Amino acid sequence: MTLEEKIDQLLQLAPAFFEGANSAGQITGPLEGLDLAVENVRRTGSVLGVGGAEEAIHIQEAYLRHNRLNIPLLMMADVVHGYRTIFPVPLAMGSSWDVELVRQAAAIAAKEAAVAGIHVTFSPMADLTRDPRWGRVMESTGEDPWLNGQFARAFVRGYQGEGIANEPYKIAACIKHFAAYGAAEGGRDYNTVDMSEWMRREFYMPSYRAALEEGCEMVMTSFNTVDGIPATGNRRLMRELLRKEWGFDGVLISDWGAVKEMIAHGVAEDEKECALKAIEAGVDIEMMSSCYPHHLQELIASGAVDVQLVNEAVMRILQLKHKLGLFENPHRYADSVAEREILLNEQHLAAAHEAALKSSVLLKNERNVLPLAKDAKVALIGPFATSDDLLGPWSCMGKREEAVTLAAGMLGVADPNTVTAIGCGVEHIPDEELAAMVEAANSAEVVVLALGEDSEMSGEAGCRANIQLPDRQLELVKRVRALGKPLVAVLFNGRPLDLHGVLDEADAVLEAWYPGTRGGAAIAELLYGEANPSGRLTMSFPHSVGQVSVYYNAFNTGRPKDDPNAQVRYVSQYLDIPNEPMLPFGYGLSYSSFRYGEAALSSPLIRAEEKLLLTVTVTNVGERAGSETVQLYVRDIAGETVRPMRELKAFRKIMLEAGETKEIEFEINEPMLRYHHADLSYKSDPGKFEAMVGPNSKEVQALSFELV
Repeated sequence: MTLEEKIDQLLQLAPAFFEGANSAGQITGPLEGLDLAVENVRRTGSVLGVGGAEEAIHIQEAYLRHNRLNIPLLMMADVVHGYRTIFPVPLAMGSSWDVELVRQAAAIAAKEAAVAGIHVTFSPMADLTRDPRWGRVMESTGEDPWLNGQFARAFVRGYQGEGIANEPYKIAACIKHFAAYGAAEGGRDYNTVDMSEWMRREFYMPSYRAALEEGCEMVMTSFNTVDGIPATGNRRLMRELLRKEWGFDGVLISDWGAVKEMIAHGVAEDEKECALKAIEAGVDIEMMSSCYPHHLQELIASGAVDVQLVNEAVMRILQLKHKLGLFENPHRYADSVAEREILLNEQHLAAAHEAALKSSVLLKNERNVLPLAKDAKVALIGPFATSDDLLGPWSCMGKREEAVTLAAGMLGVADPNTVTAIGCGVEHIPDEELAAMVEAANSAEVVVLALGEDSEMSGEAGCRANIQLPDRQLELVKRVRALGKPLVAVLFNGRPLDLHGVLDEADAVLEAWYPGTRGGAAIAELLYGEANPSGRLTMSFPHSVGQVSVYYNAFNTGRPKDDPNAQVRYVSQYLDIPNEPMLPFGYGLSYSSFRYGEAALSSPLIRAEEKLLLTVTVTNVGERAGSETVQLYVRDIAGETVRPMRELKAFRKIMLEAGETKEIEFEINEPMLRYHHADLSYKSDPGKFEAMVGPNSKEVQALSFELV
């Protein structure tokens, strides 16, 4: 390969640059003039966001006609929670606490993407998220590092199977955003991150590493700074930690335009310095900026850059193309005929339906308002009553018109003559529309309010300082509440919300998130009791945005507030709101009720080579079968560094028939007690611990044991 051919392999462009394209692709960031020659494009190594098999085939064929060495293009896309069949957003999928469900969803997404010509997905996002103001929390699975790691592994297994070279219809996964992007200051996208290396390693890094241990083929750099240096130009982060310490030898790609953004960050004077810093940091692919093609050749000629850095980057890209089998079959599984048979097929839709059922979280159900009687006269009103905006951000090639609305779902379950559906806007509800909805509510036996955020209000660049529902929706809740009717609120949103004005007003609240293509049908089944809610929160809902960030695995402080109901001075507290979130991590209700027996440990002592067994019985004391998620937490009473009040270590999701009792057993071993010390070593300390078991992070039984 010539030097020019090598350098252009390191470039990624959107489809609009390529001959044979029939779509503009997914434009997700600033598209500036890249000032590229035709020859650069004809040597480019990868493309992002093609619009289906036909376009992928046309682009690849046109590209290979002009590429001297017949090196095929890599096709990449943001297949985040489905390709055409859209599953609930990842934060919702996390709320299922069902690792196998997530693996299956990723496998279906991979199959649909592969037949549409995609080779790589920019997923999973393993960023730890504690700030619901950040729009991209919808793309994460929550606030716990261990649980995020379990889901990250599941996504990778689903996309890649036992290996992208060994199984049909598999695509390469790309973990993102490395590193600590979820901690952006102020919950604002692209913003600064500043934290200690100890904090990063202890809480923010484990889920990335879990994905890499599962064999994830690619890593994407984050937009934020790490130790004062943008991740995309951070040599210590990428070469020393990611590659040398962790042993990652796959492809490292920048996020959209992130190489050139080092100028705006203030660590590079011009594109030439951007290229220098990115290649020295080990960035193999520059996405949608052109610092590499414009300046690497000059930097090599001057001796500022060793050509071996370019050779290594190109080799990693070519190795991935070889592993995918693109040299033998540049189109891989792209097939427009098979595409029509595979996309949105019944099996995929059924899986999306199951995911929506299991991802929804029942937050409140007073007076047993739910489930609804199928012959009850229901007024379904509010912004999402008839809306098809149920797919959520990053819904790839999903089509809103293919989504089942809540109105359609309810009309399909109940007697159609019993349901009156009236929709409205999300933020702007004219007085006459509000009055019509209140009138419909007044004529009904039960009111279902379908509330939430427009999908543009979350996702990338969808950050909000006010995380309450829009004022007009809260006014609608208040007006309907005044009628005295049984009131059910169903929430469609991409983040934890401040639910004042909803949780305190409604008799029942169901968190549906953005539930995907089959969302309305699944939610209707939950409302009418054809299915039993089983979701549990993986991100705390704040009492107020002033608490943010609020999360379950916090430190105790030197002056803890031991009694949450007492108001005393000189302890760590707010004077006007509780310290605790409105709804804690792990929380969720069911139409069944579960009673926990007294937990027991097999011994009060554990040695490094031994294990403890914690057992607890759980009984379904309700009148119908239901699923319970039994959660195990551990607290290290005194560590070298401060330890969280509790940390999730395991869970069991069990199905119990009415009246059935099961004994649940958890194994506690020494590796579960390890943490990062001040010198960043990862080990456990002898001493006292507490094991806690319960239905969520707040309601637990605590048992003491000692590591000796």
